[in-house]
Amino acid sequence: MSWLDTILQGVLLGGLYALFAAGLSLVFGIMRLVNLAHGDLIVLAAFVILALVTALGVSPFVAALIAAPLMFAAGWALQYFLLNRALGKDILPPLLVTFGLSIVIQNGLLEGFSADSRRVSAGSLESASIALGPVNAGIMPLMTFLSAVAVIVCLNQLIYRTAVGRAFRATSDDPVTAGLMGIRPQRMFALATGLAMVVVTIAALYLGTRANFEPTSGPARLIYAFEAVIIGGLGSLWGTLAGGVILGIAQTVGAAINPEWQILTGHLAFLLVLLFKPRGLFPRAVD
Repeated sequence: MSWLDTILQGVLLGGLYALFAAGLSLVFGIMRLVNLAHGDLIVLAAFVILALVTALGVSPFVAALIAAPLMFAAGWALQYFLLNRALGKDILPPLLVTFGLSIVIQNGLLEGFSADSRRVSAGSLESASIALGPVNAGIMPLMTFLSAVAVIVCLNQLIYRTAVGRAFRATSDDPVTAGLMGIRPQRMFALATGLAMVVVTIAALYLGTRANFEPTSGPARLIYAFEAVIIGGLGSLWGTLAGGVILGIAQTVGAAINPEWQILTGHLAFLLVLLFKPRGLFPRAVD
């Protein structure tokens, strides 16, 4: 039962990592943009939720509903007015711009909120649990995993079942030809980043309610997101979920053996996948 519980907790933790990674996977799949500020944007959204909870006295879930359109607008503007100017055949300018953005976000949060560790209270949900056969699962981790699955399903439906999704795929394949067909690639890229920021807000909700965070937490979140994306396969949303689960299970198994090994075993799992499957387990571009 102990190992069954360990595996279950790893799967549920993988849901959080999948949420960290889903927005990153979406943006990379559509515009081949590696956003080094992605982790800091998650932390920024967590602070926005915290500020709304403090100022309005609402639950973190209501605060996330308010924060989501704000983050969408911020993501749209960020891509349209800044990141689109850096996109091109050379991958270095976007890396430099997003690295600089990461530094700006971290320093801005330090100025606004200090370096103190924060957490968003979810009340009784933090300690509530439900029996799943012979083991118990926390309500918040279970909600996190179900939210990750829901996000992946919604993004897949959007990309493969709607006109917007067809425009995304056309722009990803050939922006010039898509432009000749009346699609404006810059606006499609901005829309994709806006949607990614909505996913970031969902990830920030569960980050803030399940763990402490501070202005410099972004790089660690970015590493987990990158590892989940690469394990699953670049551009594959379901692969991102699988990558997050593998990373989560590796960490909980490592912690069960020795608490000091938790982070290490996750990185080792990542390296093993790269060794045998350099393109990830389910490589697939958004096409």
